[in-house]
Amino acid sequence: MALASRILSRSRQIYATQAVFSRDNGAFSVRSYAKDASPPAFKGDEMLKEIFLDVKKKYETVLSVFKREKITIDPDDSAAVTQYANVWKIARKEAGLLSDSERIQNTIEVHTRDIPDARTYLLRLQEIRIKNGLLDEIGAEKLMFEALEKVEKEIKKPLLRNDKKNMALLLAEFDKVNKKLGIKKEDLPKMEEELDLKVAKIELAEMKKDVVEAMETQLKREEFKDEKMPDVRTIDIRSFM
Repeated sequence: MALASRILSRSRQIYATQAVFSRDNGAFSVRSYAKDASPPAFKGDEMLKEIFLDVKKKYETVLSVFKREKITIDPDDSAAVTQYANVWKIARKEAGLLSDSERIQNTIEVHTRDIPDARTYLLRLQEIRIKNGLLDEIGAEKLMFEALEKVEKEIKKPLLRNDKKNMALLLAEFDKVNKKLGIKKEDLPKMEEELDLKVAKIELAEMKKDVVEAMETQLKREEFKDEKMPDVRTIDIRSFM
């Protein structure tokens, strides 16, 4: 049940970044509702009903994939992490959901849309990274803030995002940061794949914790006191879905 509840939670999270975050002419519109579709605007109860039914359909599609694809609950095994990430990739494709990198990018767009200045924008990016459980292993954030400090010191005022001239200065500094870190545009697909693996590892670790806690609780019951806790890696989660 730990996996099923996690799938439901993640399906809702992914879906939420795709739907009903923008307004056009007073009505809610759906951005990236599916990868290849954009339905008409909805109002009130009709919109909520359509969203509920679509979330239910996507959840059932994702669940059906996990019922047929075996995963190993071992966040320390790179092969198990890769397999889990691949199963999610299949599930997303069949359900028409965004990838983790696309979901985070969509979240960034939604939550930074109305931010006027560059500093608050970078702080919001930091919040989103932390909320998604991602580590800044290469120290990019620190270098980005240092680049902003340099530009603001040069222009002697806070940098606004609509200040095209001075934003160009910041972007030029960011290019230097990318060069220093060895980040190239052609490496982005590989970085997106690495992001998916990081998210998969985090989720497998959380799933392992949930399963271990559930088994420990079960073994405290009188009828199971003589039972030994099985190795989490040997459990076929499909049997509980």
